[in-house]
Amino acid sequence: MKFLLTSSGLVNEDIKNALQELVGKPLTETSLLFIPSAANTEGGDKRWIIENLKDFQKWDFRSIDILDIAAVPEESWKKRLAEVDVFCFGGGNEKYLAALCKKIGMKEFLQGLPEGKVYMGISAGSMVAGKFMPEKLYPEVFPEEDFGAITEAPMALCSFCFIPHLNSSFFAHVRKENLEALKNEFPDTVYTTDDETALRIEGDNVMIVGNGDFWTMTK
Repeated sequence: MKFLLTSSGLVNEDIKNALQELVGKPLTETSLLFIPSAANTEGGDKRWIIENLKDFQKWDFRSIDILDIAAVPEESWKKRLAEVDVFCFGGGNEKYLAALCKKIGMKEFLQGLPEGKVYMGISAGSMVAGKFMPEKLYPEVFPEEDFGAITEAPMALCSFCFIPHLNSSFFAHVRKENLEALKNEFPDTVYTTDDETALRIEGDNVMIVGNGDFWTMTK
C-alpha cells in the first residue's frame, strides 16, 4: 500500500501531483472514497469537511464516493474500499477513529488489499495510519482538544508518529520549539507538517511534498 498523509487534504498542486504519481494515472481517471467517520463524535462547525470535498471536486476525480464506516455493514464498506483507487480517511477525533478501526478489523482488511491502493489521510485520518504520541504528551501538543484517554492503538501501518497542523492558528502548541523541547519524550520517529505540506510514502521511502513547513525527529 502507498500513503499520502496530509494535515488538510489536497490544498495545493504539489500535494495533488504527489497523489496522482502514487496512483499512477490522471486523477480524471481515478476513483476516490472519502471516509468522514472521525468527525462522528464532534459537534459544531464542520465547514472544514466541506473544504476537503471542495478540494476533491476542484481536482476533477473520475468519481467521489462518501462512506461512514461506522454506519454500514462490514460487507458494504469492504466492497466499496476494494473498488476504488484511493480511500481517504478524514479529520476529527483520532482516538475514536482508532477504536472504530480496531473494532471492525480495518487494519487487517487494508493489509490484504492489492499493493497499488493508496491510503490518503487528512489530520486524524493521517494520525491513525501511524503511531500515536504518548498519552501524556497530548495536553502539551493539543491542549485545545479533549478526546479522552486512548483506548485503542492506531493502525500503525506506518512506523512513525504523524502530527498534523504545524503552525496552525487553531493549534497554538504545534510549534517547532515546543516539539523540539518534547523530542526526548517521543518513543518513535515523528513527522509534523503544516497545512500546505504532506508526506508521500512508498515502502520505506518517505518524501515531504508541498509548499510549507515541517519538522522531523528521527529515532
